Amino acid sequence: MKAYPWPVDGMPPPTTPPRWQRFIERYLPMVVVYLMVATFVAIVLYPHMVVTVPSGYVGVLWKRFGGGTVLDPRRLKNEGFNLILPWNEVFLYDLRLQSFTESYNAISSDGVNLTATVIVRFRLQRNAVPVLHQSIGPDYVKVLAQPGIGSVTREVIAQYNAEQVYSTARQEIQDKIRSVVEARLSEKMMEHEGDEDSYRVALRDTFILYDILVTGIELPAAIVAAINRKTEQYYIAEEYKFRVEREKRESERKKIEADGIRDFQQTVSQGISESYLRWRGIEATLQLSQSANAKVVVIGSGKDGLPIILGNGRTPAAAGSTPPSGNDSATKASTTAAGPAEPLEKTPEARPR
Repeated sequence: MKAYPWPVDGMPPPTTPPRWQRFIERYLPMVVVYLMVATFVAIVLYPHMVVTVPSGYVGVLWKRFGGGTVLDPRRLKNEGFNLILPWNEVFLYDLRLQSFTESYNAISSDGVNLTATVIVRFRLQRNAVPVLHQSIGPDYVKVLAQPGIGSVTREVIAQYNAEQVYSTARQEIQDKIRSVVEARLSEKMMEHEGDEDSYRVALRDTFILYDILVTGIELPAAIVAAINRKTEQYYIAEEYKFRVEREKRESERKKIEADGIRDFQQTVSQGISESYLRWRGIEATLQLSQSANAKVVVIGSGKDGLPIILGNGRTPAAAGSTPPSGNDSATKASTTAAGPAEPLEKTPEARPR
């Protein structure tokens, strides 16, 4: 028989744990400490190592121990998640359409002090962003754009008087400001000379200028009132010119009408004779005598022997009058009695005998 050792106190002998358990028991505290340190370092360095580029932006990398700004456009940080070393930095630039509004004080050609409000819309060129960052920096709008456009605006407005700036020449001023700004962008350069990186870039290749809008011109109140009065008087004068022209046309119309009437009268007077007029009068007399209206016909009393017809309405018969008969004399007497009270002709009064 095999003899097993048995302790004197009656307890079983101790068993040996597995190797992996002994490894965990030995190195677990050290691993936990390392994980805690790594987690702390990651939490501290996360904002300095992770860069998120928003939509429409681009990031310019600046190396603290690698020569500063990285001018290579291919190494720009694009949109999304980007990892960098904690001692480097990334500067974000907006590549979308941008605009700024600025008011500039200017003096017109006639010495009037005014204020012009200008809106500028532009966009950055992607490949020129590293050079722009190194030469000018993120404040390029305040450092370069606003002062330059303000200078051009004052220069252009000084070529016009106050009335032109306020009313008629605004579009012309706006177009001229843009053309001058574009010419200045072609002339000005961003230069850098170094051992490894040297460049000479025109500002025209850095900015895409869309438009320059002059949205407001503010003049002193007295100047504005004077311009409005002048405009009002101008339109009043134009109104009087229109009236004169209208009267001239009316005079011509009346003259043409009078000439037509004169020619008509000459033509008619040459073609109408006295016998023709007498014949037309007889026809009209016959037609009037045949009408149903009550009338008085005096035969042979008119001019040129034409009958005279009096009365154009029915007259009630006088009291005691007899109805008309076939006798012409009775008909004439009855009709005369029913006519108006006024005599046709004045007869001399009867002389007393």
